[in-house]
Amino acid sequence: MGREVVRAYAPASRSVKFFIRRGRDQRIMKNLEAKFRLANHAEAEKRAAALGYTRRAILNQRDTFFRVANGKLKMREENGASVLIFYHRDESGPLMLSHYDIVPVADPARTLQILTAALGTIAVVEKVRTLMLLRNVRLHLDRVANLGDFGEIEAVIPDGDDPERSRAAVDEILAALGVAPTGLIDVSYFEMRAKD
Repeated sequence: MGREVVRAYAPASRSVKFFIRRGRDQRIMKNLEAKFRLANHAEAEKRAAALGYTRRAILNQRDTFFRVANGKLKMREENGASVLIFYHRDESGPLMLSHYDIVPVADPARTLQILTAALGTIAVVEKVRTLMLLRNVRLHLDRVANLGDFGEIEAVIPDGDDPERSRAAVDEILAALGVAPTGLIDVSYFEMRAKD
C-alpha cells in the first residue's frame, strides 16, 4: 500500500522514507520508500518490466484523511475493500521512520460516516494505481486525480534485516526510470494538492 505523509500533522524532511508496520502476527515490518513525478506512465511500466517487474494489479484507491490529535489516520477504499490506516513518524538519521497499523473495515460507508462526524475530514485523494512487483520491491505507478502521474517505490524489508540492504534495489529502479535524487518528492499527494 502506498503511504502518504500529511504535512498538516508533521512535516516531511526526507525524499526516501523508511516505514514500519505491524503485520498480521504483529511483527513490525518495514518499507524503504521513494516518490517521484512520472513523465510517461507507459514508458515507466516498460522500463520496469525490462528489469523483471511484473504487473500485479490495477487498484482504484480513494484515501480519506481525518483530523486526529496525534499521527495520521486515513481510510483507504480499494477495489471494493477498505482498510483503516493509522501512522506516525519519528526522525531517525538519514531515513524517516513511520510506525503504522492497518485494520480491515467491514462496513466502509458507516465507518466513513462515523469518522467524518467524530473527527472531520482533511482531504480525499483519489488515484488509479498500477502495482508492479519484483522480489521485495513494489513499484506503484499512480495516476492521481487533479495532480498527474507519479511513481512510488516500496522496498519491503525482511524482519531483522538492515534497510540499507534494499537501497540498491530502490536505486536500480530509480536509475532505470531516469529519476535523479533531485527528482524525489518528500511530500504526499495531499500536500501537493494543498499547494496548488
